Amino acid sequence: MPRIAEFYGIAIYMYYGDHAPPHFHAIYGRSDLEVEISTGRILKGKLPRRAERFVRSWYRRHQRELARNWHLARAGRRLRSIPPLE
Repeated sequence: MPRIAEFYGIAIYMYYGDHAPPHFHAIYGRSDLEVEISTGRILKGKLPRRAERFVRSWYRRHQRELARNWHLARAGRRLRSIPPLE
């Protein structure tokens, strides 16, 4: 499970061979959130409100890079790091 970004204690992961729809995982402490790449819709899970806001802000800035990484993961290729939220 490659970590592609980390900021404010939130780790962003994308799994090789993961199920559709294309999504990423945001993990903060013991909380885990799955976010659909094409829409930003929360598929599963929950984060504390502030952490979720950070993830949404980061997602909006990096949606295109997330989509590219999803295609790399499906092809079994190395994923690219994405800059953190600043």
